[in-house]
Amino acid sequence: MEFALKNRIKLFISPDISDLIVFSSKFLSLSDKVFVEFSKFSLSSEERILKRTIDIVLSILFLILLSPLFILIPLLIKLTSKGKVFYIQKRVGENGETFNLIKFRTMIEGAEKETGPVLSKDNDPRITGIGKILRKTHLDEIPQLINVLKGEMSLVGPRPERPEFFNDIKKNIPHFEYRLRLKPGITGLAQVMGKYETEPEEKIKYDLIYISTWSPFLDFYILLMTLKKIMG
Repeated sequence: MEFALKNRIKLFISPDISDLIVFSSKFLSLSDKVFVEFSKFSLSSEERILKRTIDIVLSILFLILLSPLFILIPLLIKLTSKGKVFYIQKRVGENGETFNLIKFRTMIEGAEKETGPVLSKDNDPRITGIGKILRKTHLDEIPQLINVLKGEMSLVGPRPERPEFFNDIKKNIPHFEYRLRLKPGITGLAQVMGKYETEPEEKIKYDLIYISTWSPFLDFYILLMTLKKIMG
């Protein structure tokens, strides 16, 4: 590190939880000594009100613009497979409270009846033909705009986990609980910067960086990057 600093060489360090705590910390001087105030991994009351206002305005706008898809997609689902149009799934939200996440159904009806809760994988035989297209374009996620309006989710934030997997993740990754201090999002920093197969530990680091450095501009950046990822 000393060599890099002396020679003006860029230095990249993979952070651990203690590094992330200091990441956006404020400093103060007491009797000419420098001290660092730890980040709380949370938003202020003013920031929460601003973020909620942005969520309401943009989700209403998106619902109006995407309203034709709420006619076309259900029609395609009904024509290509038996079952319900929407898939309701329990997820863990802010402060560990569960809520019903809404998606367009992409799997065959009763896909987990025999196996129980399992993670989806590439070339999953349970995914329908139209479901593959919906997943690839992320159009199966747009009903979550309703979750945003209900106040259960945000447009941008950590992705919510299923209760069946929540306890294992919390047990193996102690600092996972910090990401529950913010409403889960339809998209997030981990989704635009990471990959589908990115390890949970790394995704959580992205989530904590997002929470500790939140701003409206960061949300708009992530939304634009999400659109770019979908289009690309």
